[in-house]
Amino acid sequence: MNEYPFLINENGISVLPLSSLKLQHEVSHERVTTGVKGLDEMFGGKGYYRGSTVLVSGTAGVGKTSVAAHFVESNCKRGEKCIYIALEESKDQIIRNMNSIGINLLQWEDKGLLKFHVVRPTYYSLEMHLAFIHKLVTETNPKTAVIDPISNLTTISSPNEVNSLLTRLIDFLKMKKITALFTNLIPGGSPLDRTEIAVSSLVDTWISLTDIENGGERNRLLYIIKSRGIAHSNQVREFLLTPGGIKLVDVYVSQDGLLVGSARKAQEVIEKQMMNEREEENKLLNMNIERIEKIERAKIEALKAEYRAQILEMKRSLKESQIKKDKTLSAYKLSARSRQKLSKNETKTTGGDSNGKDSE
Repeated sequence: MNEYPFLINENGISVLPLSSLKLQHEVSHERVTTGVKGLDEMFGGKGYYRGSTVLVSGTAGVGKTSVAAHFVESNCKRGEKCIYIALEESKDQIIRNMNSIGINLLQWEDKGLLKFHVVRPTYYSLEMHLAFIHKLVTETNPKTAVIDPISNLTTISSPNEVNSLLTRLIDFLKMKKITALFTNLIPGGSPLDRTEIAVSSLVDTWISLTDIENGGERNRLLYIIKSRGIAHSNQVREFLLTPGGIKLVDVYVSQDGLLVGSARKAQEVIEKQMMNEREEENKLLNMNIERIEKIERAKIEALKAEYRAQILEMKRSLKESQIKKDKTLSAYKLSARSRQKLSKNETKTTGGDSNGKDSE
């Protein structure tokens, strides 16, 4: 016999059958943005699958709620409704804190796109929490749901019972094609790739947030442990909580390990200085190349001019030689004709004297 949670309220009795043992919910190929540009890029530039479940885990103060708030804002900007179930902070506190990173959640609540459900885990039993979430989903018909943090549910029940509740809740949200984001607090010193309530195997995407101490300061890091069906980055990225939201930056890997925070900035200054020096060196090299090219072009032009002058001189000499040759040939021909004419005249004169002598 199956057991079902039910809720008695002003609308009567609401029964919530949440068993989905056959896992027959439909899936979507549509992608929705994470709300953080750099994080979208780590998912190939497209974000999560619509209707999938996302787990953001990390130690206290590392930025889990900030990641969730970015996701909420991105969905509300598309005009899609979202429910935010807060189990640790009040609504006003969440709104105030998110204003510090440039996210105005109040405007979306005023527009009816964001519905907060704020309650201490100890106020209800696990089954009543499940029933209230069912009621909230039915009344709001959201596209996105955030539960922040699910780890607080262990204060009212054992991890196994919380895991069972979350299994039914995830099945319910998947059947409704609601993209769900859960945050989970990991106690300090615990392994970052493990959750107390063992929910990591139930979710489609798991993002781990952590902070490390380096150079006398603590800096935040982010990496994707898994994302079913999505090619994703395997890099560890540093992220900053700025007045303009979450900004992801590259980490530097040195012989001493990861460089983040001030060490990363110092390395960036060194690299920028080295780049400027290389640019100056390249500039000097280009100037020397241009100078040498000008000298060589001048040499080539001088050689060309000398070549042209020599050609002209040789052509002039050839022309003068040809003129002299023509004059010599003309003189020779003239002299030859004169000798020929003279020879003829002498022949005539000699012939007349002979005839006269013969007649005498």
